[in-house]
Amino acid sequence: MNGVKMMINVKKEDFQNSYDGKKVFLYTVSNGTMSFSVTNYGATVTKIDFPSKNGEMENLVLGFDSVEEYIKGNGCYFGVVAGRFANRIGNGCFQIEGKNYQLDQNDGKNCLHGGFVGINHRVFDIEPVQIDENLAGVKLFYLSKDGEQGMPGNVELEVTYLLDKNNNLTCFYTAKTDKATPINITNHAYFNLAGKGTILNHTVKMNSTKVLEVNDKLIPTGKLLDVADTPFDFTTEKSIGKDIKEVGSGYDHCYVTEMYNPDDEHCGCPLDDSDLVEFCKVKELENDVEMQVFTNMEGCQFYTGNHIKGTVGKNGQVYKSHDAFCLETQCFPDTPNKPEFPTCVLQPGQLMKAKTIYSFNF
Repeated sequence: MNGVKMMINVKKEDFQNSYDGKKVFLYTVSNGTMSFSVTNYGATVTKIDFPSKNGEMENLVLGFDSVEEYIKGNGCYFGVVAGRFANRIGNGCFQIEGKNYQLDQNDGKNCLHGGFVGINHRVFDIEPVQIDENLAGVKLFYLSKDGEQGMPGNVELEVTYLLDKNNNLTCFYTAKTDKATPINITNHAYFNLAGKGTILNHTVKMNSTKVLEVNDKLIPTGKLLDVADTPFDFTTEKSIGKDIKEVGSGYDHCYVTEMYNPDDEHCGCPLDDSDLVEFCKVKELENDVEMQVFTNMEGCQFYTGNHIKGTVGKNGQVYKSHDAFCLETQCFPDTPNKPEFPTCVLQPGQLMKAKTIYSFNF
């Protein structure tokens, strides 16, 4: 462009001819140090490559080699955008403005990540976006029609992934609707900062003093619990594996970020993405890799890959439990049924603006 060398490169290739009548592509965005790849099937992040100490490129996220595998075998939600309501809605139902809505019950009696056919199974429109020579990526669009997933309203979703020269991967999620509707959009990437093996020796430090209490079906009770003197306390840096045996099969809990404000009516459905907080820092010491997470969302689901054992992923690798972790920034689970939580309902005329930055240091 006008003779200026672009530092951020965006490359497009076919990932499969088509799915559900729409072409499926794979875009790779590189800044010369690291890169990420995303397909418009489910707005899925398929790869994040970084330079390891031995000079080779390592992939930081779990996933598959082909879109066919994402279609047929992605019950773990590797790298997808989850929604229209990410996480769980208790008993798969809720009420808005006096009307009852019944959703899929794909997690026992609960609805998880939008049910059997969430937006992770939809093909988005996609286009490259170049902000300037130091910031570029892709933008994805999807219209979720009124009644899809049992949800009210025609919802226009937009997902933007941007990479800058400082190794910051920024995720923007926007939504607007023509009917009042719950909304909760997140990315479900599974990270392993070593590239492979267990993540139990990764260390985590969270700026979070509270976690949501849940019942035996992982549905919040409505209470926020102090993490002090519990296995959920990451306010001081510690390894993921240090206390994991004390929480059953592993962590799968929503932590409260410093964005939470019970007096802010838009806390659960942000309309402004100008203010972010640092939620956590994760370190992998052997390769000397760090990842920080910044967000404007009130919650973050910390999941330690408890149920991925036996899944065959990239290059035929058989994943084991705790081979990856997720940090899913979001509103609180089951918010549509919890009046004590800040509302997650998006109203006509509003524009939801959710933003998360994954910042890497190699």
